[in-house]
Amino acid sequence: MPKITTVNPATGKEIQSYDMMSEAEAVGRVETCHAAFEKWRGLSHDKRAPYLERIAVKLRDNADELAELMTAETGKLYRDGLTEVEICALLFEYAAQNGPDILADEERTHGANGSRGVVTYQPVGVIYSIQPWNFPLYQPVRVLADNLMTGNGCVLKHASICTGSGLRLRELCIEAGLPEDLFQVILIDHDTSDKLIEHPKVRGVTLTGSDGAGRHVGSVAARALKKTVLELGSNDAYLVLEDADIETAVKFSVVGRLYNNGETCVSAKRFIVTDKIYDQFVEAFVAQMQEITLGDPMNEATQLGPLSSQDQFETVRDQVEKSVANGAKILCGGKVPDRTGACYPATVLVDVNPGMPAYDDEIFGPVAAVIRARDDADAMRLANDSRYGLGGGIFSRDEDRALELARKHFDTGMVRINSFGAADPNMPFGGVKDSGYGREHGGFGMKEFVNVKAVYLP
Repeated sequence: MPKITTVNPATGKEIQSYDMMSEAEAVGRVETCHAAFEKWRGLSHDKRAPYLERIAVKLRDNADELAELMTAETGKLYRDGLTEVEICALLFEYAAQNGPDILADEERTHGANGSRGVVTYQPVGVIYSIQPWNFPLYQPVRVLADNLMTGNGCVLKHASICTGSGLRLRELCIEAGLPEDLFQVILIDHDTSDKLIEHPKVRGVTLTGSDGAGRHVGSVAARALKKTVLELGSNDAYLVLEDADIETAVKFSVVGRLYNNGETCVSAKRFIVTDKIYDQFVEAFVAQMQEITLGDPMNEATQLGPLSSQDQFETVRDQVEKSVANGAKILCGGKVPDRTGACYPATVLVDVNPGMPAYDDEIFGPVAAVIRARDDADAMRLANDSRYGLGGGIFSRDEDRALELARKHFDTGMVRINSFGAADPNMPFGGVKDSGYGREHGGFGMKEFVNVKAVYLP
């Protein structure tokens, strides 16, 4: 039987090996999950909520262990791992505390005589969750928390490099009292995954990954008439407008580009700076990026850890080299350090134009692309000149104007004004265009995989 072996990207040393499952084993997990769902769906929302509250407690009680495991498997900074655990606990608590109201039946009327109608949000069954490695705990949790509250079961196919994190999450859920079969973790290849999408007991599919992966999974699910939620890649643009406060813009641009080692779908990736303040911004931005400490992700003094794997390192390196070959200029970084591990330095590219990976694609690492705009209107045009549309940002002293640009002109699912952040339980998360469709968080995820049922009374 083939195996999955996890590797510490900071040291190159193997962590653990796991046996992959046969198709029959994977199908069996789907079927046992469906059987558990049949019982779980019978509980009221108020009866489901305490299970989620207990999972939140269990996560916090094991925060140190979970953060260390995620750091070992993916290279994320240990302190970022602790933050990730807390976000996950908050997601479970949000679903528990808000789910009963969000999912409550709605009273309506129908017909000429105003007869009584009821709209009820009912669970549909097993949700198949395909998740990436950049947030080993948060990615599966944002699907799991909402769907457990909805009344669905969940089968997780996690990225192979963080297999241990996925399995440990399931163990903690069971320790918190969740029915053992309601949340399954399967270790399978892509061919088996496609077959599971088509399985009649799978009622919905959600994926976080590249736009290429989204096209494939979406097409397989569409042939099987399965609903999907796809949260895909992006090359988020952050606009530095003519009236921006440079100190604020630089501060959050550095944080936004390097958070989670730059391996975040909503990282600030393209910095579109108006000509009036371009030189001032670039000088300050490069100065701070040059001072970033690259090192051991377990060390409190480290500001930037390794990329998640040698493969990811090579991808980022090649994207930078291709951009430079097409005319981009490196102002800092871009040189592979002579050290063990999949380390890539904080890098700033300028003279970035269409046709380069730094302009057209998503660089999933600590590489910033700075693009000069003629003025504010040109900056907005350049921001939207992308096949992606997940997040973005605006730096401006005029918050009302920035809000108007965000509301009506920024073609993305999320916009930050004079700040940076990855996700919040109370706000919807998701994108448009090649960044996918559907929403998670903020109560919206609880209604993605439900049967919105109309009941007519006389």
